[in-house]
Amino acid sequence: MHGDLHPANVVVSDRTISGVIDFDAMFAGDPAWDLAAAWVLLPASAGSRFFEVYAHADEATIRRARGLAAMKSLFLILMGQNGDRGLPGGKPTWGPAGRAALDRVLTFSLGRPSPA
Repeated sequence: MHGDLHPANVVVSDRTISGVIDFDAMFAGDPAWDLAAAWVLLPASAGSRFFEVYAHADEATIRRARGLAAMKSLFLILMGQNGDRGLPGGKPTWGPAGRAALDRVLTFSLGRPSPA
């Protein structure tokens, strides 16, 4: 499992993910790491369908994935801010992607009440 799926680590062609790069964060065991991509990579309209098709995600796994997506979103926002400030390693283009992902994390619903 790729533990660092975010917009800068995927290759997209014709609006379809066609490749994954940057394998410095590999994980095994907890599918929540991959499921976090539903918020970090996909448009808001695709989240429900993603979990419908995945079908093996129980509520606890989805909660973990949502928490991981929030963490990744905050990381992207921080890297964007560092880029805006001209700090080494900062990436100004990552901030907007992080803010959009965090918005999806905070507003996502599977058609049932969001966990508190």
